[in-house]
Amino acid sequence: MTITIKKCSHEDLQLLQEISIETFNDTFKDQNSPDHMRAYLERAFNSKQLEKELSNNTSEFFFICSNEELAGYLKVNMNDAQSENMGDESLEIERIYIRNTFQKHGLGKILLNKAAEIALEHNKKKIWLGVWEKNQNAIAFYKKMGFVQTGAHSFYMGDDEQIDFIMTKTLTHITFP
Repeated sequence: MTITIKKCSHEDLQLLQEISIETFNDTFKDQNSPDHMRAYLERAFNSKQLEKELSNNTSEFFFICSNEELAGYLKVNMNDAQSENMGDESLEIERIYIRNTFQKHGLGKILLNKAAEIALEHNKKKIWLGVWEKNQNAIAFYKKMGFVQTGAHSFYMGDDEQIDFIMTKTLTHITFP
């Protein structure tokens, strides 16, 4: 299996939109109403919104491919781009999604390592993310990777308020074996 990671550019907008909608929908459609899902997908992944995010120089998107097939993506935020004010020493992993057919192949861990690498390159001391309190598989994965819950915040799926756990990991070096 050949794994490649590629930084996304504006030319990748359509593909980024497609994989964003696909992976988010696959992950959360069974636990949310179709109306709430539709409202969120239209707000979060419309072309204008993704173009704005791609243009922010303190956010970065990366595609991960397995044998040249797009398998998932990562979005990281630094400084003012973070969705919560976690300080200049933190990097946020805002999105980390793997297509269903590529899950359980270690790609999430590879993307976590990429995020940690970026954080260390920018002299960040912590990485953090928000994960839905009902997403037990993701919570277990992040705990296994050394993240600890340090808080919570509201996340809106349409007009449905949900709770995301904030999970944080202090970096000393890249530590996702």
